[in-house]
Amino acid sequence: MGLTAGVVGFGPAEAATKRKQQTYSSGEIVDAGQKFFGKTTRGVAEAVEYVFSSQGEPTAYIVGEEGSGALVGGLRYGEGVIYYKNGTRQKVYWQGPSIGFDFGGNGSRALVLVYNSSAPRDLYDERFGGVEGSAYLVGGLGVNFQKNRDIILAPIRTGVGARLGANVGYLKYTRKPTWNPF
Repeated sequence: MGLTAGVVGFGPAEAATKRKQQTYSSGEIVDAGQKFFGKTTRGVAEAVEYVFSSQGEPTAYIVGEEGSGALVGGLRYGEGVIYYKNGTRQKVYWQGPSIGFDFGGNGSRALVLVYNSSAPRDLYDERFGGVEGSAYLVGGLGVNFQKNRDIILAPIRTGVGARLGANVGYLKYTRKPTWNPF
């Protein structure tokens, strides 16, 4: 009787199948973006493909809306719903400050791809730092990356307003809305 008879393990094929069951494909994310963003889907699809080529398949995504404004220092507030492949979905809020050469204001719809997270609690009360640049009058589309430990967030935003600049800042994700960005 061999020693391996009682050992159960995952080979490369089984591990890849398990990972696929826990992540979203680019088609699934583009479909979610089409339902949420509507007419701006071509730009959103290109942004999704860019993020996928850089980071791979996300474990979750957030769809929501946000507003932000800046005059050198800025603030951003948003709310949405986070979706995990296992069926978990939960309301989430975010807020945060920024500083830089940044002027204007905008309202946006956001699709945030979430990497290396298995539950909403992974995001709560953590600060995800990033750098962002914007240049648009009336409307625009942008993507940036935010990171805390091994969790990476890739917000894809399409919005209206007037904004020009570049900033560095962070967003804090919470279970309940708050006006305190810090």
